[in-house]
Amino acid sequence: MSEQQLNAFLAAIKSDAGLQEKINAATDSDAVVAIAHAAGFLISADAIIESYLFPEGLSDSELEGVAGGASHRAMINGRDGCI
Repeated sequence: MSEQQLNAFLAAIKSDAGLQEKINAATDSDAVVAIAHAAGFLISADAIIESYLFPEGLSDSELEGVAGGASHRAMINGRDGCI
């Protein structure tokens, strides 16, 4: 799955009222993935969730925190494990 596929799917949703109705009726990310696949897009539930939670992507410091095993609290507070 590529970012191109996700972006193309999001663009299709904006321009296709029928696709919008299906997405609005979806009850979870797996249903959205099934709709995307039926429309010819290869995307994953993780990609959908990530694009929703992190629309701008992760910053370098957030990536370092994930790679280095920092706690989510440290990432939120911007400290090295101290709250």
